[in-house]
Amino acid sequence: MNTTGHSRPGSVATGLAQHGVPAWAERVAHAIPLVVLPVGIWRLPIGFGYGMGGETMPPAWFNAPYVIGLTVLTEILALLSFGLVRHWGETVPHRVPKLGGRRIPPAAVIVPATFGGLFFTALGVHWLYQAATVGRAAWPYDEGWDVLAMAMSGLMNLWGPLLLVLTYAYHRRRRA
Repeated sequence: MNTTGHSRPGSVATGLAQHGVPAWAERVAHAIPLVVLPVGIWRLPIGFGYGMGGETMPPAWFNAPYVIGLTVLTEILALLSFGLVRHWGETVPHRVPKLGGRRIPPAAVIVPATFGGLFFTALGVHWLYQAATVGRAAWPYDEGWDVLAMAMSGLMNLWGPLLLVLTYAYHRRRRA
């Protein structure tokens, strides 16, 4: 810390992280995998045949690869949000043969991130509509488990809007 209360230039404490990334955008990038993780953890018992008192579940050997794969895939997609605040989202890493060090066109990042944000926002709106109009009948779980399922899914509904905000910050930074 220096006498003005800030850390060295370019640190999160000055309001900017690396490469001109605002500190709030850095925090949003860290939040996205955390809002996705609980629903992935919630899914795991379902993959091993425990349906939380709801419908009959397929055998674990059938369901587990799908559920584990979906959980890993969603977390990997959520971790890609770091590309919107890290150098590897602007320049191809040097270890990539023939492409290393080249600048990534902003549209190559902005277009898929925007579609992803809109997709997850639409899923969230659909989920909220179902919760508001159908209520508990929309959840195939016993009472008590449905509350936990709604809390986990509700948290994941932040993914789309957070990704859209982060994408807009990336767009503004790359345009400047």
